[in-house]
Amino acid sequence: MVANISFPRFLKLGSGAVEELGSVLSDLDVERPLLVTDAFMVSNGSADRLLKIIEAAGKQGAVFSETVPDPTTDSLQAGLDAVQAHGADVIIGFGGGSPMDTAKALAVLTKQGGEMRDFKAPRVYTGPALPIVAIPTTAGSGSEATQFTIITDVSTDEKMLCPGLSFLPIASIVDSDLTMSMPARLTADTGVDALTHAIEAYVSKKANPISDGLALSAMKTIGRYLLRAYRDGSDREARENMMHASTQAGMAFSNASVCLVHGMSRPIGAHFHVAHGLSNAMLLPAVTAFSIPGARGRYADCARQLGAADQHDSDDVASSKLIEFIDTLCADVEVPSPSKYGIDKARWDELIPLMAEQALASGSPGNNPVVPTADEIAELYRTIF
Repeated sequence: MVANISFPRFLKLGSGAVEELGSVLSDLDVERPLLVTDAFMVSNGSADRLLKIIEAAGKQGAVFSETVPDPTTDSLQAGLDAVQAHGADVIIGFGGGSPMDTAKALAVLTKQGGEMRDFKAPRVYTGPALPIVAIPTTAGSGSEATQFTIITDVSTDEKMLCPGLSFLPIASIVDSDLTMSMPARLTADTGVDALTHAIEAYVSKKANPISDGLALSAMKTIGRYLLRAYRDGSDREARENMMHASTQAGMAFSNASVCLVHGMSRPIGAHFHVAHGLSNAMLLPAVTAFSIPGARGRYADCARQLGAADQHDSDDVASSKLIEFIDTLCADVEVPSPSKYGIDKARWDELIPLMAEQALASGSPGNNPVVPTADEIAELYRTIF
């Protein structure tokens, strides 16, 4: 089986890397960047800081800050208007996964037209798009290194997975200094998101030697540093390592795909407006337990990388210790169940058949070590509630 491997053309990595945004734009030979971000990044002065870097490089920048958490088909129109009004020749996604996902969608729609639903999986889009520069401010989504964007179709409440090389940033700037002010809840949710990316990339049926190396390295780092970053947000070493692990995990799953956790997570986010990383965390223990029989050795490797098991443990013992590790981690970072989060049980039960259908339709469960039926997915939704 031939693996298709794709990464950003180049990536700036390290403390203070964002100061090199101007040189990145010059290297790309672009003149009119649109900075796609959110209101928080404007309010804390970060957007203005980047605008000054852009202007110092002799470029004409503009800001679009109306992105929303978990972007929707409706939320994109104002962004498309901003791209056109500015005459942008490059899109900079600046923030968490939502601004970067918005930037990717705008880059494609500006050049190709159509509706976002035209690009959802199983279609893989490799056509015209504006160049994308991604600058993450959270250590979790890995979107700065992936060939995917996630947009919710408001007409169906479906979180659409839209894949293809045209969604892959041409350049990324990964600066851990930008994560230093992340609150503990966001640190936990994005950190478990990165862990899920790494585990699912490693056990995916599309895993390959390149994605394996990145996923295993990310897991080892997350096992050491996630709790440190959660407990002490000023721990610069922990922040830096989590940022690097997040990018590695993003590169891994971009080239190996994700599996059942993500397939089931997207409908929870779409219907109940749960943050993506948090919905992953709600699912990770139960889905991992369900999936272990299909790739016990691989899950055992995950346990050893995370420090949950040692080299002397059998695969049976190590994979069992992985479940214990994930359960303990989710408890330590206070991941709520859907019921404790406040989701209404009657509404949850009512939507289970639709969520199971949407999870399967995304294609991600087909990569899982144990490919589930709709009934098995429905039972997993009942289990985690």
